[in-house]
Amino acid sequence: SDKRIRFLLDSAVLVSRLIEGTFPDYERVIPSGNETIAKLEAKPFADAVDRVATISTERARAVKLHFEDERVILSAVSAESGRAVEELDGSLDGKPLEIGFNARYVLDILGEVDGEGVVLEMSNPGAPTLVRDPEDGSTLYVLMPMRV
Repeated sequence: SDKRIRFLLDSAVLVSRLIEGTFPDYERVIPSGNETIAKLEAKPFADAVDRVATISTERARAVKLHFEDERVILSAVSAESGRAVEELDGSLDGKPLEIGFNARYVLDILGEVDGEGVVLEMSNPGAPTLVRDPEDGSTLYVLMPMRV
């Protein structure tokens, strides 16, 4: 019918109610025109985010990333625990940029990346970042920044 869909399988029947309305325009939240492109190795990046984030408060888990020509400097500050800083090799096309993210979100995305590298496409510290696995052209992630 117009309100239900039914799938007939070998040993089962699956019936579901169809969603009414228009599917959200997800393409609106996918950033375009991001001119600052950073390329990093996924596993070392995830490990560094995890180490630096141990300093930040559990609620925010904020990590600041400072992208320069051939490196990224990760940092986190906590009144209780002090400061953590770590540096990784990488490449940057575009202007140097400093941006903050919730470490949990970064780690969630990096946990899904199957390839060895990861590409972050950014425009400014307040705009969404597009994260790609260069070995998987069909998948992309939108990462929202946070003020750090």
